[in-house]
Amino acid sequence: MNAIELSGVRKSFGAVRAVDGLDLTMEPGRTVAILGPNGAGKSTTISMLLGLARPTAGTVRVFGHSPEEAVARGEIGAMLQEGALIPELTVRETVDFIRRLYPRPLPLEEILRMADLTELAGRRADRLSGGQTQRVRFALAIAGGPRLLVLDEPTAAMDVESRRAFWESMRGYASAGRTVLFATHYLEEADENSDRVIVMARGRLVADGTAAEIKAGAGAGAGTVAFSLGDQPAAGLDVLPGVTAVDIQGGTVRLVTADVDATVAALYRGTDLDVRDLQVRGADLEDAFLSLTQAAEV
Repeated sequence: MNAIELSGVRKSFGAVRAVDGLDLTMEPGRTVAILGPNGAGKSTTISMLLGLARPTAGTVRVFGHSPEEAVARGEIGAMLQEGALIPELTVRETVDFIRRLYPRPLPLEEILRMADLTELAGRRADRLSGGQTQRVRFALAIAGGPRLLVLDEPTAAMDVESRRAFWESMRGYASAGRTVLFATHYLEEADENSDRVIVMARGRLVADGTAAEIKAGAGAGAGTVAFSLGDQPAAGLDVLPGVTAVDIQGGTVRLVTADVDATVAALYRGTDLDVRDLQVRGADLEDAFLSLTQAAEV
């Protein structure tokens, strides 16, 4: 039985179609990252998986059940971007209260250990930092021992060290054969912590595979060409040979290209630009992401 099945799923909010004919199957025991720019439909898809929103059309099944049934059976745990803790309760009291709502909860001390909260168990919720609060949300998500763990931007409020500790905890939870689906804006997190990557744009699936497969899809000669643009005009960079995306920040331009050699040659031979601080590298997940999502916007 598949962990997740979405078939022909559409979700509209008035005239806006947030999800547009999504077909997706996810096997048990996988750790899957879902990527996409703002407005791609990631959070709407997650809301439908959790039964918080109903599809306008199509079907959503979780372990063969409707999302509402799967939630009632304790098969889904979720860590969302929003949701306040009760300020007067300690971490231990909060986690213990939630775990008692499930039919087959994990032991309290195991939850605290997995979320790296043992030393914070006696602290009140209103005395926690943003990163510590996120760890409590993770503890609440796994409290019922769900077979499917859904995480929506789980490390948004964490510093680098906290993010590293969080993903170590998540991998420990997934190692028991549980299924994890997470949405993130940190592409390196998807690259390092998933065995499958799904890319969405404009409510549709535009890529699906391992991170290596998606990067390889950019082509053997793909990569980025970056250089200092300064005050020079950027017009025409998007039509250079091989270029699939252009990103300009702080006077530096980065060209995502399917053919690094052709792009570099055209820069020097086909433009009047003074190219300085040139940097060339092979494709990574960020390059593939930019290329795929910008192509979907056309």
